Amino acid sequence: MVEWTDAERSAITSLWGKISVDEMGPQALARLLIVAPWTQRHFASFGNLSSPAAIIGNPKVAAHGKTVMGGLERAIKNLDNIKAAYAQLSKLHSEKLHVDPDNFRLLADCITVCVAMKFGPSGFSPDVQEAWQKFLAVVASALSRQYH
Repeated sequence: MVEWTDAERSAITSLWGKISVDEMGPQALARLLIVAPWTQRHFASFGNLSSPAAIIGNPKVAAHGKTVMGGLERAIKNLDNIKAAYAQLSKLHSEKLHVDPDNFRLLADCITVCVAMKFGPSGFSPDVQEAWQKFLAVVASALSRQYH
């Protein structure tokens, strides 16, 4: 179990309250598919992923990005037991979808970049970034748990 300070909890929940899932989700997933093109193999059913413009304009990428980003709500609501909150998703991604667990970390990095670009240094200070990255690392670890 991870230990959260009051400041970390506050930073994470406050930042989450400012994030638009509909905006940030598609941006983060598109960024992942563009900067880590090998991850596209998991999205073959999404149609045209042949260029950055195609990925950014792909409605299936946008929809799944919203789903993924919206799924972070589960972690926000279960900060004290993220591992249990993501147990079924971990099993799905491991046993059925066969997603490389390192992809969770890559997506977390893309989410962080998109959040930093949106809020800048005034809304995404070093302290907030540190708490946010710790949070996403815990989520990535929970999603990777079934692999261990």
